[in-house]
Amino acid sequence: MAGVLDNVNQRTQLVGQNRLELLLFRLSGQQLYGINVFKVKEVLQCPPLNAIPGRNRVVRGVAHIRGGTLSIMDMNLAIGRRPLENIEDCFVIITEYNRTAQGFLVRGVDRIVNMNWSDIHPPPKGAGKDHYLTAVTEVDGKLVEIVDVEKILAEAAPVSEEISAGTMQEGLSERVVEKHVLVVDDSSIARKQVQRVMESMGIRTTVKKDGREALDYLLGLVKDGKEPCQELVMVISDIEMPEMDGYTFTAEIRNHPALKDLYVLLHSSLSGVFNEAMVSKVGADKFLAKFNPDELVRRVSDRVLEMTGEDLLETEQD
Repeated sequence: MAGVLDNVNQRTQLVGQNRLELLLFRLSGQQLYGINVFKVKEVLQCPPLNAIPGRNRVVRGVAHIRGGTLSIMDMNLAIGRRPLENIEDCFVIITEYNRTAQGFLVRGVDRIVNMNWSDIHPPPKGAGKDHYLTAVTEVDGKLVEIVDVEKILAEAAPVSEEISAGTMQEGLSERVVEKHVLVVDDSSIARKQVQRVMESMGIRTTVKKDGREALDYLLGLVKDGKEPCQELVMVISDIEMPEMDGYTFTAEIRNHPALKDLYVLLHSSLSGVFNEAMVSKVGADKFLAKFNPDELVRRVSDRVLEMTGEDLLETEQD
């Protein structure tokens, strides 16, 4: 097990090629689950856990790891199943989502597989609204379910969606009343978070679930004789998505003459300096780590002011 993630930090050559690597794991049964290797910091045998009062029910306890304290969430509980038993025999997958580290308790870790995002598909439509899947795929003839970790975290450790007083500038939405923002994300939770921020700003949104669906939408605008750059304030896109990831989606935009001038903000829980470098490589305008509503408001506000020219404050003084 110690060698499973030895080369995780050396796998960056996959990015921009619409490829990913999944760490496969199991919970209470034989069903295989997957998580993007880029989200994984470490895998280890479950350490001793200390219970904490008032904790969320999915948090089995906290562990002291590498000089710090980390909450350990039972992945099986988090997706609506029974708690894992004999946790001393279980493993912990330590991940980094939305600027924070957390541990997920799993029964066992299988292996790492190299995949193409085109082989990763949205959950079946019959899965309902309350499922915890963000995508599914197949490995060696077996179904692999990719868990919507952002939904789990939103329920177990919700972040504030409040916008700080003074962050939004009055009169901003009037400047783009005929335009809208294209929001692209495979997580329903993440889509709703961005939508609520845009609604608070008075800006309309169009929502798509992955890069392929979003690209088809943009090409549809072109086919209908519309100019996407005139229709949209900007594109706010996740990076990890089935069918087509955000890096490939951005590259496709830059390679199309009618789309190449669209403003693209990559908005991802894949935080870190690495993603800042990838912004330049694929041609995105900015990168923003999820999820900080104030920072999102400022980025969108800056874009609106950039589009409309004169500074809003100067206009108000006149």
